[in-house]
Amino acid sequence: MAKLRIGLGVDFHQLTEGRDFWLGGVLVPHHKGALGHSDADVLLHAICDAMLGAASLGDIGVHFPDTDNTYKGIDSKILLQRTQQLIAEKGYQVVNIDSTLCLQAPKIKPYVPQMQEVIANILKLTTEEVSIKATTTEKLGFVGREEGVVAYATVLLEKEEVPYTR
Repeated sequence: MAKLRIGLGVDFHQLTEGRDFWLGGVLVPHHKGALGHSDADVLLHAICDAMLGAASLGDIGVHFPDTDNTYKGIDSKILLQRTQQLIAEKGYQVVNIDSTLCLQAPKIKPYVPQMQEVIANILKLTTEEVSIKATTTEKLGFVGREEGVVAYATVLLEKEEVPYTR
């Protein structure tokens, strides 16, 4: 009998001049990038949080704290790989991901297939099992003023229960 668990992740980062803009493991050309202790990839961070939450393993800050210089500037694809290992140790695997990026600019539609490929490869999924959507905030709030970016992710995990035998 399979056991299903759902997790929700959210991440916010400030946008600033002079930083690379990493989204979903892909370098997206833009005049601003996300500010953070790591490479500040909000999408991968939200996915990590969703996975960890679904497995009752806390959040990304518990496992990869921004107070630890080990993670200074780290590629968030590495954090996603390590998160995959953490949930696998508890017997879980990702079934699918649904995510939404909230940003005013740049338009990310051209980069979505590459993001899906990167995430799918790390998590051993098909690209059809990785949904990435984007929306603006119609110029409202910090996202609309291009001061920050937000990502939401929902992840479904499955755990194969070992049948009881005598």
